[in-house]
Amino acid sequence: MRVVIAEDSVLLREGLTRLLTDRGHEVVAGVGDAEALIKTITELDAQGELPDVVVADVRMPPTHTDEGVRASVRLRKAHPGLGVLVLSQYVEERYATELLAGSSRGVGYLLKDRVAEVREFVDAVVRVAQGGTALDPEVVAQLLGRSRKQDVLAGLTPREREVLGLMAEGRTNSAIARQLVVSDGAVEKHVSNIFMKLGLSPSDGDHRRVLAVLTYLNS
Repeated sequence: MRVVIAEDSVLLREGLTRLLTDRGHEVVAGVGDAEALIKTITELDAQGELPDVVVADVRMPPTHTDEGVRASVRLRKAHPGLGVLVLSQYVEERYATELLAGSSRGVGYLLKDRVAEVREFVDAVVRVAQGGTALDPEVVAQLLGRSRKQDVLAGLTPREREVLGLMAEGRTNSAIARQLVVSDGAVEKHVSNIFMKLGLSPSDGDHRRVLAVLTYLNS
């Protein structure tokens, strides 16, 4: 997996680089601001060496407001096959929604605290690079809680809402089963019920089902 990291904190940028390279991945560039990120990706693309995924801070110089997420949205539009995982200090629903707009394929939004959970963080980067979804549980909770389709979501049982939240994080059925300590068959039944109640047609591939759910929740 080839990665570009955009983070203005040199310490964190070097730490992320070490986490990924120690696990066999290649960090092809590390930059400290959004302008440098756009320039780097443009140059790599021109050389036919577009990375698999970008890991970017939401807030970067010069204003430390939304430069990172705006650069990420711009890159997703210019390079649909490029995975983008943004890191944020806090849950900022507006940025998460903007990032998910259009297509949720190959996108992630995690709180920086998750970086300390090394295995889960690296798994999330890999999942996004492969076209999957990786959303922080707190982000999912807010998206679900503030959905404009509460009338439909109200039809889900507490367990189905729990399964839906784990699906939206990008977890596979097997991972959900382990998390809830139930059988794979039980999870499959819950997933089928969720799609039926939300009026969605199940499709092959776990991340595609997640995308459908997220698209529905943000429509």
